[in-house]
Amino acid sequence: MVNNQIIDDRDTRLSPLSPEDLAALRDSLQEQRLFREDQLRQMAAVPSRTDALIQRRSAAQTEVRVKLAASARMVLADVEAALDRMDEGRYGRCHLCRRTIDRDRLMIVPQARYCSRCQQVREAGR
Repeated sequence: MVNNQIIDDRDTRLSPLSPEDLAALRDSLQEQRLFREDQLRQMAAVPSRTDALIQRRSAAQTEVRVKLAASARMVLADVEAALDRMDEGRYGRCHLCRRTIDRDRLMIVPQARYCSRCQQVREAGR
């Protein structure tokens, strides 16, 4: 039981990933990688003098920019790790319990490392 919710140990909704599913997931991950790389390039672009003056005036803006860049790097690392798992034939398995991650979960969060059950447990422990 986690947060007063009973977690069902049976993986009743699991279905194996078809080659088409894997191809679609790989495409999604590669698209996310390109987006995050572009996002980081834009954030790292040398600001003009006007931009530099504005940023110096606003510590809050700078803090937001730093946090956004850190978040983008973290997502990029997760995406690249998922692509590596695909290449190694380990994609779609939970890092904790080693069960198959639900297909629907992967379609929504293709870089997911944990099944829904283990993700709930991890979040409850925070």
